[in-house]
Parts: sequence; C-alpha cells; structure tokens
Amino acid sequence: MILGGGGLIALGLSDDDKGVLPGALTGGTAKPAGPSAAERAKLERAKRAKALDAALKQVAAETPDFSVAVLDKKTGQTYAYQGAEKFDTASIVKAQILACELLTAQDKDREPTEGEMALATPMIQLSDNDATTELFQHLGGRSAISRCNKRLGLTQTTVNNAWGLTKTTASDQIRLLAKLVDPKGPLDADSRKTAFSLMNTVDDTQDWGVPAVAKPGESATVKNGWDTRSADGGLWAVNTIGRVTSPDGTVNVSLAVLSHNNQSMDAGIALVEKVAKLTRQHLKY
Repeated sequence: MILGGGGLIALGLSDDDKGVLPGALTGGTAKPAGPSAAERAKLERAKRAKALDAALKQVAAETPDFSVAVLDKKTGQTYAYQGAEKFDTASIVKAQILACELLTAQDKDREPTEGEMALATPMIQLSDNDATTELFQHLGGRSAISRCNKRLGLTQTTVNNAWGLTKTTASDQIRLLAKLVDPKGPLDADSRKTAFSLMNTVDDTQDWGVPAVAKPGESATVKNGWDTRSADGGLWAVNTIGRVTSPDGTVNVSLAVLSHNNQSMDAGIALVEKVAKLTRQHLKY
C-alpha cells in the first residue's frame, strides 16, 4: 500500500520529519511487524490443544470410552475431546439438582430451608442417594430439573426420572460449572457460595477425580459419579466434574471428564484422573 500526502497527515508528520520517515514510506525495506502478543498466545493455545488431542487419542486407543471438556476462565480457552458425546451422569447430576434447589429458593425470595439443606448437604458431600431422591421429588422431578437446566444453559442434557440415568455431555457440564460461579449468571452470591462450600468439602472417600490435578495451595471443588448396571454387563460409568482455582487468580479452570464401560470403579477413577492430568500437562493452566 502506497500512502500519499493524506497518509503523512494521518501519521502526524510534518515536512521536517520527512528525513526520518520509516522505510515503508520511503521505498526502503523495513521488516513487516510480526504477530501481536494476543495472536501469539492464540497460536500457542492452538498448538497445546493439538498436542492434547494427540495424547488423548493414544489413551483412547487402549481404554473405554471417555470425553473431556475444559474451560479456562483466565484465557477464555475452551477445549473438548468428544465433548458432545452423551454419557449417563450417575451422581454428577446431583450438582444440577443442587443448582435447581438454589434457584427454586431464589425464585421464592428466600434461603433454602433447613430441610432442603439437610438433603442437599449429604447429597453433595456424601453422594447420598436417598437424600437425592427425596430432594429430586421435592423440587418437582424431571420436569422441574429440566426447566432449571434450561436456565443454566444446559442444551445437551436430558433428565431421566431415574435421575442417575440422566444423559449429558462434558461440554454441558463445564457450562454448569461456569454458571455455579458466574456473577452475571442466574445464581446469586449466596447460592454460589453454598455450591462452592458443599463441593469444596466432600467426604474424603469422594475426594478423587478433579482434585487430583490441583497443586498445593490451590482450591478444588468436585462432584463425582459412578455406577454399574446389569444392562451394561456390570461395567462401570465413572465421571468427575469440578473446578480448580488459585488464590492469585492465575488458575481458574472448570473441568469435566466422563467415561463408561470401565471394568471396575477403580479402573474408571484411574482413567478420569489420567485424562484430567493430561489436560493440565498440555494446556498448561
């Protein structure tokens, strides 16, 4: 592009400046500017995602089916591997039920009742099934949870009357995790605090999956799910969803790993933790 006199004016140059014009304006051979810092960061993120794709394909060649999705709030990067593939939720649906309980209380302009919290607390911290069934029914069952899911932006989740057989995707689960902490989302500050408090204090027996990627000093929230059914030949569905954050804000990541057809619960846990750790290794959050 050749600039005329208008170009000189636009650049704010006077006649006295002509002796020091850039080479691009005088016919010289000035080097073109390289990519911006933002462009370089974008290219680096794409490179890391490609490397993670390759690593996960190697795992997939030797393991049961799995999917994973990651949302890095700091960089805005979203990553998914098989992110739209549907899996049974098993007990990770309990995070959706908790969100629905909190939304229902907000709609009635009140805090959750003692009775509701007496069900929600063991539902999340202990993954108590009886408490979940009672709260699920109290809220209105499948239709009520489905309405809440719509408000939470879950477009790939189908609620089942048998709540553990709800179908979802890894991509939908990171949408849910994001809504649990979004100041501009449907959950108010008290509701977000309640969700964090419960998912940050699960029983030691439930403390696996997403927390395995947290480094010393970082916080992790988690809700895990696992189930075996005769319809699946006794094979296991094992899932983990949660968030990892650092006090200084440099780490702010939502992570979901879903799997099925595992030979045992322990094998499923090993798989979802391996996948979770690979995301951190390659995406470098």
